[in-house]
Amino acid sequence: MRRTPTTRALALGAAGALLFATACSSEGGREQSAQDTENVDLTIAMITHQVQGDTFWDIVRNGAEASADKSGVELEYASDPEAGEQASLVQNAVDRGVDGIAVTLPSPEAMEGALAAAEAADIPVVALNSGIEQWQDLGVQQYFGTDEHLAGEAFGERLDEEGLENVVCVIHEQGNVGLESRCEGLTEEFDGDSETLYVDSANMPEARSAISARLEESTDIDLVAALGAPIAITALDAVDDAGSEAAIATFDTNAELVAALQDGDVLWAVDQQPYLQGYLAVESLWLYRTNGNTLGGGEPVLTGPAFIDETNIDEVAEYAERGTR
Repeated sequence: MRRTPTTRALALGAAGALLFATACSSEGGREQSAQDTENVDLTIAMITHQVQGDTFWDIVRNGAEASADKSGVELEYASDPEAGEQASLVQNAVDRGVDGIAVTLPSPEAMEGALAAAEAADIPVVALNSGIEQWQDLGVQQYFGTDEHLAGEAFGERLDEEGLENVVCVIHEQGNVGLESRCEGLTEEFDGDSETLYVDSANMPEARSAISARLEESTDIDLVAALGAPIAITALDAVDDAGSEAAIATFDTNAELVAALQDGDVLWAVDQQPYLQGYLAVESLWLYRTNGNTLGGGEPVLTGPAFIDETNIDEVAEYAERGTR
């Protein structure tokens, strides 16, 4: 019997929301007075693996800033796509004595030393977006994101439902454990043939050429599975360059991708709610520092996956215009 990964994810996401609500009302519904948070002065560092120009991270940051503004937190955002440099940014935050760190874990092994330093300094760390299989081993307190393997399975299941047979899964950050898991889940669930193509999202012209060349070589490819909105938009150009009939489907959205969904140029997007990832990461650290709360009960708090397609794109478009979806 085939599993229904989207149903499971929604159930776990609802459980995470329930835990969040419980944490916020842990004092029996008594409203928090001004004295409870008086003189609270927190600095939280968020350090991601953002590649310059990747609009996904703008949405994550918008969520983080919304939480920080609400709670009077000073948010320090920094990023570097190179694992070693990202680890150095974490170490710098530890050395500055910040009150909490939110970090992505695309290359978990590179973060071991910096995260150990945070633990030794008694600085709470939460993870978001990537590293769902490794966060607990690294001493991280909480995790907010999607189960990437589960999301890949949901993607592969939908490919079967659409009657597709030959798919190329485009990984735009080589070595990113989350992106690898997406393609692995897709391959395991999909009944047709799939292959993986590696490109570099830091060089979109080369990525476009690589996708186009692959489509010219394999004319039987009927769908390009992009793992991010900017790559999906680039893939649309690559399909035209190759004179291919391949369709496009993707993970994640941005304003341009939403327009492509509305126009029918992209079939669907798997949504992991990046705004929510950023918001909950900062909110959880504020809750922990001011009230000792943690979320998830030792399990990851899932923010997806869910599908955005022609049935719900107009609703999502309203929020995409303001940079929150």
